[in-house]
Amino acid sequence: MIGFFEFQYLSFKKKSLGNLIALAKSDGYMDPAEEQLLYKLGSRYGLKDRQITVMINNDRAYELFVPETHEQKMNMFFDLMQLVYADGIIATEEVDFCHNVAERFGYSPEIVPWLIGSFHKGQTPSTEKWKQLVEKARQEFISEN
Repeated sequence: MIGFFEFQYLSFKKKSLGNLIALAKSDGYMDPAEEQLLYKLGSRYGLKDRQITVMINNDRAYELFVPETHEQKMNMFFDLMQLVYADGIIATEEVDFCHNVAERFGYSPEIVPWLIGSFHKGQTPSTEKWKQLVEKARQEFISEN
C-alpha cells in the first residue's frame, strides 16, 4: 500500500509522461525512436516498463498536465524538445502542440522556436547551459496575463 504523498508523486510522473505521449501521438504516428525515448524518459521518472506500455497503448487522449513551478515546466519542455527531435523530423503538429503547451504553461509563444533552436539538431544543452536557459526563459518568456 502506498501513502498519499507517494500516490501524488506517482500521479505527477504519470501525468508528465502523458504530456510526452500526447506530443508523440500529435502527428498521428509514433515513430519507434519516439517510443524508445518515451521508455527512457518514463524509466527516468521511475515508472516501470509495464506502466509505460499501458500508457502508450491507451487510446484515450491525455489532458495536458500543467506543472506548478517554472522549473518543473521548463523540465517538461526539456523532455518535450528531446521528443520533438527524436525521429529527426520536426512536424508541424508537434510545434503546434508545443505552442499549446507554452500557452497553457503561461509562456509567450516565442519560447517554442527559441527552445527548438536551443536544442539545435536535437543536441541537448549541457546542465550548465540548461540552467542558463531556464533563467533566461523566466526573464523573457513568462506571459504577463
